[in-house]
Amino acid sequence: MSSPITGTAAGVPFTALPPAGNGAAPLIVTWHMLDAPRSNAAFAAALPMHDLPVWRVHLGMPMCGARMVDGSTAAIMELARQDVLMSYLCPFVRQAAEEFPAALASIRAQLPVDDGPIGVLGGSLGGAVALRILADTEIPVFAGAVVNAAVRMRSVVGLFPGRYPYDAESEKAVGSLDFVAKAGAIAGRAPLLVVSGELDHPGLRGDALDLVDALGERSELLSIPGLAHPLAEEPGIEPAPQLPLAREVDAGLTRWFRRHLADARQVLS
Repeated sequence: MSSPITGTAAGVPFTALPPAGNGAAPLIVTWHMLDAPRSNAAFAAALPMHDLPVWRVHLGMPMCGARMVDGSTAAIMELARQDVLMSYLCPFVRQAAEEFPAALASIRAQLPVDDGPIGVLGGSLGGAVALRILADTEIPVFAGAVVNAAVRMRSVVGLFPGRYPYDAESEKAVGSLDFVAKAGAIAGRAPLLVVSGELDHPGLRGDALDLVDALGERSELLSIPGLAHPLAEEPGIEPAPQLPLAREVDAGLTRWFRRHLADARQVLS
């Protein structure tokens, strides 16, 4: 297999895994977790999808990997301490989604990817980014997938200590990141694979099941016995050997995208 290619796309760091032969091929873009694996390089190692005949470009989330402040996650934790929703969760998802169109154009200028619909994949908070691309943009997508995703941001806020003091502004913000409520828009855009660890946080697990129910025939649930929330061991910043449960997720993602890539090619032909 070819070595990863590292670079930046409109200021966003990426790790690109080329298809066999390094030639022109479709594109799948991913956004990593803020749990392990918490960088684009580590996410590429955890879920490489090597058997797909596509470019897999793993984007870095804000303030992660090459964009960490002083080489640590301390600045991220300080934002979470200030206001977990309005200083941390919402701005991360918003920035990652807003910087994507320019990053996508830069990827297409740098790598031999085709100009057809893309695949999107996100894990945990990166899953909210992938879902926002589906729900709130018109970027053509042939298929999407999320893994232990932040489907309802209110549930993610509930994972943090203390009772969050919602007001009108924060209620509006958290509502804008409820993707069960946006299931109709998502279903109209692309089929979605929802990967959920059976040992994930109960709230996130319940939201994943609710999203599948809301999407109906446009979705599929892949439930992974024994999988908790992370996909890699701590610290999760550098690439690490793929864990057995991550290998199961990787195999399911590969099957999903291969199937829908074939469907997309039939439509385009």
